[in-house]
Amino acid sequence: MPRLALLALACLSALPATAAEPPAVAAAADAVRGKVVAWRRDIHEHPELSNRETRTAALVAAHLRELGLEPTTGIAHHGVTAVLKGGRPGPRIALRADMDALPVTERVDLPFASKVTTTYRGQETGVMHACGHDAHTAILMGVAEALVGMREDLPGEVLFVFQPAEEGAPEGEQGGAGLMLAEGVFDGFEPDAVFGLHVFSTLAAGKVGVRSGPTMAASDRFTMTVNGRQTHGSRPWGGVDPIVAAAQIVADSQVVVSRQMDISRQPVVVSYGAIQGGIRYNIIPDSVELVGTIRTFDEDMRAEVFEKLAHVAEHVAAANGATVEARIPADEGNPVTFNNGALTARVRPSLEKAVGAENVVEMPLIMGAEDFSMYAQRVPGVFFFVGATPPDRDPETAPSNHSPEFFLDESALEVGTRSMLQVALDYLEAGAAPPDGA
Repeated sequence: MPRLALLALACLSALPATAAEPPAVAAAADAVRGKVVAWRRDIHEHPELSNRETRTAALVAAHLRELGLEPTTGIAHHGVTAVLKGGRPGPRIALRADMDALPVTERVDLPFASKVTTTYRGQETGVMHACGHDAHTAILMGVAEALVGMREDLPGEVLFVFQPAEEGAPEGEQGGAGLMLAEGVFDGFEPDAVFGLHVFSTLAAGKVGVRSGPTMAASDRFTMTVNGRQTHGSRPWGGVDPIVAAAQIVADSQVVVSRQMDISRQPVVVSYGAIQGGIRYNIIPDSVELVGTIRTFDEDMRAEVFEKLAHVAEHVAAANGATVEARIPADEGNPVTFNNGALTARVRPSLEKAVGAENVVEMPLIMGAEDFSMYAQRVPGVFFFVGATPPDRDPETAPSNHSPEFFLDESALEVGTRSMLQVALDYLEAGAAPPDGA
């Protein structure tokens, strides 16, 4: 038996030993449970948008210092990292959590609900942890404390990565995983593997999901400005109506998906998230702005959608006498989140030990995206999911991540802590057998 497990058993003989909850992990997760809940509630009540995570980063850095670690701050604006060196030789791993919130006005009745407001893209809005990053940050803070408590007998080294701007940097700024890597988050510490998790509404609390290979879609943002010529609403023939042209572009974009892409290979999604143009009921404006997202799982199909969508926009605009300035994509998007096959095969038994084999499920393809994908392009990675929806609610109809009514069952915090701890400890104990890249 590994020395770490023997030490834990000697100290925790009063605890029941079960296959689902190995004593070392169950006890360590239980010891930090109250703190994890408190951290999550505090972060939830004080959410910060991408590239604005000053308070959250300070909270994380202070905790890491209290643990005796030496955090590095200011990476990619507000990123925080720290290295834990175990008392025994072994592999290197990175554990990542994201910290940013969303421009969403919370509609969940909680004593710690967010009351924060801000201006986003010129509009007043609330700020909410509607995707669960508050949980991710709190879980990794708890995992860090648990692993520091095992430092003397811990094999290898662990890099804790608290990342800002996973939801995307504001327009005109850089941020997120791409900037973390560009600013050297792995320089001097190239991990053998990287692990991350996400609380997820389509899973019931107590469940954990994972899949091998492509897991989350590539995500690309696009913008279009449809230019017409302003005129009075009573005389549309006196100008060029960009609203009509924009509406036709939105409708005809779906023909790209339904008639021009081979979606028997992999799914494709094109969605518009905002249409802005005009200020008065009887004035046809000069221009209309469209913004949207493209989701794909195949690089060739990704490039093909870019080309075909631009073609539709150009020709539909021309047919209406308008012009269009299309940026497709508007910036560097997120690649597909790909779980290394051999590494996933190692991780799944760890998850089963943490929560029970009956509670580990095979995840379907997810059209949502994650910039964790960039770390997993650099080194082998696995990204898994922790159920967030209370057991008495149907996960299929529960408010989804990014909803103003997204609700996290707090039992997910312990499940996430236990799962990440088990994954980390099992990998470190077994050593870094090189994954085959499958």
